[in-house]
Amino acid sequence: MAVIPPHDQDAYLVRLGLEADPPSAEGLFRLHRAQVERISYETLWIHLGERWGIGVAESVARIATQRRGGYCYHLNGAFGELLQSLGYDVSRHVGGVHGPDGASEEAMANHLVLTVRGLPTEANPGGDWYVDAGLGDALHEPIPLVAGNYRQDPFGFVLDETPGAVGDWHLTHDPAGGFAGMSWRSTPVAMDVFAERHAWLSTSPDSGFVRVLTAQRRDTGGVDILRGLSLKRIGDRPFESTLTTRTELADVLGDLFGLDVSPIDDPAWDALWARVHTAHVAWESAGRS
Repeated sequence: MAVIPPHDQDAYLVRLGLEADPPSAEGLFRLHRAQVERISYETLWIHLGERWGIGVAESVARIATQRRGGYCYHLNGAFGELLQSLGYDVSRHVGGVHGPDGASEEAMANHLVLTVRGLPTEANPGGDWYVDAGLGDALHEPIPLVAGNYRQDPFGFVLDETPGAVGDWHLTHDPAGGFAGMSWRSTPVAMDVFAERHAWLSTSPDSGFVRVLTAQRRDTGGVDILRGLSLKRIGDRPFESTLTTRTELADVLGDLFGLDVSPIDDPAWDALWARVHTAHVAWESAGRS
């Protein structure tokens, strides 16, 4: 990984509400919590007709200076770069988010995973951590890279070492979560490994990201989730509602999910609303699969 320019690092830390500190387990936890609380998982860009790449420099710049987010390649790509610039020992890995049918080779590379090494604690003497700010409704903090059961309210996770299976590690999500699990390989990789899958996920009519707008933001008590026009919260203060106007959609994206929607003009809002409303109706008719 290349170290990001000092001005981008400073702007990124300002968005996280943190200052640069020497690497530590406590610092890693602070950074991870701030990342998922302040930078939303979002696919608004797809539904505006924008075509984002996964180069870490552009992902860092959008997060640091444009108040936008992205999905796993952007969020973990940029977060890994920030950690590297702060002196953390970071690696990227091929992952695969899967549904109830279980892990598969076909799913591999639909997710980017991070690990951080060299930060031992009393609870994790080996010092290796699974780090993931790109799953939307999952981790709030890093998890020790040690098989076991882990609780981060409102979710419980199971981490297994799976040599000889699909991937070397597997995370089982809570039944209340938005996906069943995710496998990943231990071998470090570069960002270009994900380019082909990113192109498909962000442009194919068969991609769920193209079919349905989503935004998700994790915090210490739960997660806020927008899918289509359905807004809900899992955890403390749970609720569910359906957005019925363009103004509601703009307010939710800007206020609840912290996205800068000011560059979107009226014609673009009209086109976005028409697209999202049509897709939402189709999604509901199909049983919200």
